[in-house]
Amino acid sequence: MDAGLTQQVDHARVLLARLRPLFEGSVAALAQACAPNEKLDGALLDEQQVATFEIAWASADLLAAETALARLGAASDALQSRLALIFAVDAITALLPRLEALYIELGLPLWPLQNLGADAAWATLRSAACGAQALTAAGRALVAAGDGVELGSVVLDDSVAMAQDAFRRFAADVVAPQAEAIHRHDETVPESLLQPMREMGVFGLSIPEAHGGTGPNEGEDATMMVVVTEALSEASLAAAGSLITRPEILSRALISGGTDEQKATWLPRIAAGDPLCAIAITEPDYGSDVASLALKGTRTEGGWLLNGAKTWCTFAGKAGLLMVVTRTDPDRSTGYRGLSVLLVEKPSYDGHAFDFQQAQGGRLSGKAIPTIGYRGMHSFDLAFDNFFVPDANVIGGAEGLGKGFYFTMAGMVGGRMQTSARACGVMRAALRASMRYTADRKVFGAPLQDYALTLARLSRMAARLAACRTLAYAIAEQLNAGGGRMEASLVKLLACRSAEMVTRDALQLHGGMGYAEESAVSRYFVDARVLSIFEGAEETLALKVIGRSLLEDALSP
Repeated sequence: MDAGLTQQVDHARVLLARLRPLFEGSVAALAQACAPNEKLDGALLDEQQVATFEIAWASADLLAAETALARLGAASDALQSRLALIFAVDAITALLPRLEALYIELGLPLWPLQNLGADAAWATLRSAACGAQALTAAGRALVAAGDGVELGSVVLDDSVAMAQDAFRRFAADVVAPQAEAIHRHDETVPESLLQPMREMGVFGLSIPEAHGGTGPNEGEDATMMVVVTEALSEASLAAAGSLITRPEILSRALISGGTDEQKATWLPRIAAGDPLCAIAITEPDYGSDVASLALKGTRTEGGWLLNGAKTWCTFAGKAGLLMVVTRTDPDRSTGYRGLSVLLVEKPSYDGHAFDFQQAQGGRLSGKAIPTIGYRGMHSFDLAFDNFFVPDANVIGGAEGLGKGFYFTMAGMVGGRMQTSARACGVMRAALRASMRYTADRKVFGAPLQDYALTLARLSRMAARLAACRTLAYAIAEQLNAGGGRMEASLVKLLACRSAEMVTRDALQLHGGMGYAEESAVSRYFVDARVLSIFEGAEETLALKVIGRSLLEDALSP
């Protein structure tokens, strides 16, 4: 890193260090407003949803900028340094008015924020790192590096780097050639993709080797999960990158609460990809409000009869095993304490609908929901009619009744971490496609890539991808060390919204061709839109996970 860039990075770090206590001051003030007795009050929290949402987003931008700069070292190349600075400056630019609005809402004095915003060092940094010349220079450096350049301060050990190479080759050679047809014709993910993925062990990434998987027997390897998910998602979110999420959630629920017999029975089979899995949580009237789920489980001889509906159950047709969150306590007032997790076995079906009749007379039917993107796996509406599930398929057995909420949440951290990796994969694909297209496309007699506005847009797209990747891998390290649970939701929040922004810019750079279905960026754009909705909608993550965690920490002595 040259002396000029080093100085800019130092200035940016100083500014972020000044912003951190100002941000924490807003969190502390909001916590006090919502906790008159030093304990958060639910009604007051609901009144302060707007402020809590803004605090969650401020936290995401601030942590991503801090991490992007912290991971730079003396050996960092100029491109990585420029991109980290661009993101940091853009983050500070967004943070100042966001914090100002919070300070006004909370009655805090504005002068500390105003002083920072008026500081000559801040104006100098904005010009040096994010002025027109700086953005153009970063764009030229990006173009010179080529579309295969590795963005973000990410360091992988040899085994993980080898896996990354292998899965990127598989994604490019096997997944990508089939992705367009699967999307445009709304096909089910074919065996030509599923079988080689079984052979590569992707369904067992979160399952310990002792149970037939490829994960460690002690702790976890979130970094490997991120690497594989990102590589597959770059080729296709729906036909490859998302296939791992369902076995991730189910296997973690089993590891968390399953009996020894259930672990021995199901984990090796899930790891082998036979059966494929689906997760049935959402209901027509209840999405993120898991505690209110109503699918009814009624005791019968030897098991349970399920009656009711689920929706947005991805891959339910092809899957042979459904993880179904069920209300087994008829007293609705028990909330989340009345939920259990039942394993529903069914035949695997291709196509967009199925109707399975049990020998006992129970019935499970499903119909795929037409969607603008994220095609291939298909999300289903499900209807259960006196569907029988044996006692042996209640996770945790009799001891697991009423603990379904906790078993489900055990898998959601990994699912959210994975989703951030999916977002990074889609962003990487969109940026690479944009770099290739703008090099080839001529406008007014010159390649589109020669224009300053194109270069500035590419540099900001790359800066956002680099920051999200850096943060995702940093949080994966925290998860490996036993922490990072809230931060997994935070990076999911940031990366998924960023994927919408980057794919939008990619489509815009392609012009009319970007709006055509034959163009891959049109698929990236509609696929990216779902990322902020599933595995925890951004509103739920911001209010119930990130914001609440920040407020609780602020109240801690």
